[in-house]
Amino acid sequence: MKRAAEPRVLRKKVVETQKRFIRGILFLIATTLLIVFIFGDHGLLQLYKLKRERAEIQNHILKLRQNKEVLITEKNRLENDLDYIEKLAREKYRMAKPGEQVFKVIPKQVAQDSNK
Repeated sequence: MKRAAEPRVLRKKVVETQKRFIRGILFLIATTLLIVFIFGDHGLLQLYKLKRERAEIQNHILKLRQNKEVLITEKNRLENDLDYIEKLAREKYRMAKPGEQVFKVIPKQVAQDSNK
């Protein structure tokens, strides 16, 4: 009787060992796939970085478009609006019409610093 029971016990141990081995292999494969899925070149982290970079680039493009509109408006005013051109010439370049005098206004703080 003991001899008949020994092969069964041995067979159960072999089957149990095979099951453990297969589970270990499946665990390693699943772990490897998970690591590649998260940290790989096309993984979740890379996807997150690309989405963030895309949002930053879209914001930059939006700012550039707004700046372009401002510059186009400025260009049109410089080409067509004589009053605006005159205002710029008077403010930026201190130009005056014949017979006018240009006065330079010195702020109080600067005037006090030069007196010291």
